[in-house]
Amino acid sequence: MTTGTEKLSALIITYNEIGYIEKCIESISFVDEILVVDSFSTDGTYEFLVAHPKVKVIQNPFENFTAQKSFALKQASNDWVLFLDADEIVSSDLQEEVLDTISAQKDIVAYWFYRQFMFQDEKLRFSGWQTDKNYRLFRKSKVKFSDCKIVHETLDVDGDSGIFKEKLTHYCYKNYEDYKGKMLKYGRLKAIEAFYTEKHFNYIMMLLKPSWKFFNHYILRLGILDGQKGFTICYLNALGVLERFRELKRLEQKNKLAYYLVMP
Repeated sequence: MTTGTEKLSALIITYNEIGYIEKCIESISFVDEILVVDSFSTDGTYEFLVAHPKVKVIQNPFENFTAQKSFALKQASNDWVLFLDADEIVSSDLQEEVLDTISAQKDIVAYWFYRQFMFQDEKLRFSGWQTDKNYRLFRKSKVKFSDCKIVHETLDVDGDSGIFKEKLTHYCYKNYEDYKGKMLKYGRLKAIEAFYTEKHFNYIMMLLKPSWKFFNHYILRLGILDGQKGFTICYLNALGVLERFRELKRLEQKNKLAYYLVMP
């Protein structure tokens, strides 16, 4: 448990995370509250969470990542919040840094975490992820999730931000089909986001953007040095970009069809 006057809530959103959520929960046993919002998992995740003595779990339908995380944030009992993905692990060194930070009571209200990406049980050292960082620790009273994005959500912070030295361990790649499904899902959500901000499908961009994504991450950002792991990650990330354009095209065609059907 945390010490001093400041208490800490850990928040996680889940859907079918059995096999990873257990390690995540174990790594955050030091917090005062663990709250999980589950979007009706079917693989035993919910049952595991319900049976866990330290976890409070709420089921809520998934609309998009921003909506689900905003819902979870409202449920937190404490002002300091540690917001994790279900496949992220807090090391003992990172635990110590978190506790030291909230007990110091500085003016900083939100902290970026760098992440160490894992390909199953092996480190990904490059492949575009080496500079990845996200807000993970912040004061609930000083932040909100931006309505502008529904995937790769953005946190609006009212105050100063800091950066942690220790990295969060992120098991991004479980297996090929899981990661492929994740990238396709992200691509479709990004298409919805683009559609509602009136961005239009373009064949040239559909060709160029995925190719650039692969070239940038595999060559310029040294994914080639990650070997077969790097090729797989960079290919599937590019596939997610391609899916964004495919879905945007489908949305525009559906919208046009609906328009003609209602015309007098």
